[in-house]
Amino acid sequence: MKVRNSILLSAIFALVGISAFAQKDSGFGIKAGLNYSQNGDLIASVGDAAENIVQGSDGKVGYHLGVFGKLELARIYVRPELVYTKTSSSYDVNGASSKYDISKLDVPVLLGVKVIGPLHVFAGPAFQYILKNDLENFSINDAENDFSVGLQIGAGVNLGKLGLDVRYERGFSENEAQFVGDNVTDISGRVDSRPSQVIFALSVKL
Repeated sequence: MKVRNSILLSAIFALVGISAFAQKDSGFGIKAGLNYSQNGDLIASVGDAAENIVQGSDGKVGYHLGVFGKLELARIYVRPELVYTKTSSSYDVNGASSKYDISKLDVPVLLGVKVIGPLHVFAGPAFQYILKNDLENFSINDAENDFSVGLQIGAGVNLGKLGLDVRYERGFSENEAQFVGDNVTDISGRVDSRPSQVIFALSVKL
């Protein structure tokens, strides 16, 4: 009985200690930064050509801004985020460059580990909802799937209330949208909206 009470008391103290630690070191804040993004291949048919043109994207700089929460327990933390992201890439279609812009809401759920000092590493799924996609010089449909899932992995440093991190995100599966030429319908095809991007972020804990 005494052993059981001792174990129970120890468990209560441990839970109280964890709760106090979580309340002290956890919190929420805001973040913003730059995204260097590429999307998947664009596949186009020109006129009555028998073969499709397959064109990879060129990366361009976009941006993001959002909020985050953070629950810290010893060396491990969980960090969910809600982020508005605007990405951009470009394709060379039939001799002309066309910019492909995507606006979306991202919800990464990251599990991180403190390595040494202010350095930490993290990884986790990133859920995205596409708000709008636009392919310059073409009429384009919405992406096949509004919702998709990717993976983020990265590292960062915390300097007081400021945080700096760099991460890589990759979409898991193709998410295509159909398009046709604006002027004449001799060019049509599909473009993969799946992201592949490097993300640089500055965060402030409030």
